[in-house]
Amino acid sequence: MKTDEKRRVARTAGRPSDGDGATGIKLGRLGNYVGFRMRRVQNQLSALFAAATTHYGIRSGLFSSLALIEANPGISQQELSSTVGLDKSITVQIVDELEKRGWAKRERSTVDRRRHSLTILPGGEKTLDELFAIMVDVEAKVLAQLDADERPMFDAALDRMYGVFHR
Repeated sequence: MKTDEKRRVARTAGRPSDGDGATGIKLGRLGNYVGFRMRRVQNQLSALFAAATTHYGIRSGLFSSLALIEANPGISQQELSSTVGLDKSITVQIVDELEKRGWAKRERSTVDRRRHSLTILPGGEKTLDELFAIMVDVEAKVLAQLDADERPMFDAALDRMYGVFHR
């Protein structure tokens, strides 16, 4: 598709509604893009979660990294970095912080000495339980917008969209 044709499609495809359904502000062409719509929701959820967890002093990426380490004992730093979508250098800083807090440990892999394997520690499991309880409260209003049949479809659609980047 040529550049001019792409621009025309971007201006006309799937015209959005007049308002965003919440504020009444017109989204214009942005309403046509899933990335914008998903980011708006993600920004709101992130802000609420950050406010509810200020006493933990955790930075972005720490919670999801710890949760992935728990779910995947022995995961490598590279796999973690790829899954969370963070730069490798940021992932190293996050793993350093998890170790400093006594929430996870990094060890040389017994299978491949070039890689580090990550595992969660008891203090990390306890903290993760507390953080997930907070997350349940933060997401409750948003998830209440989906009925019991819609949630599995929504999750599956998100997973399919994410899968485009990891084929």
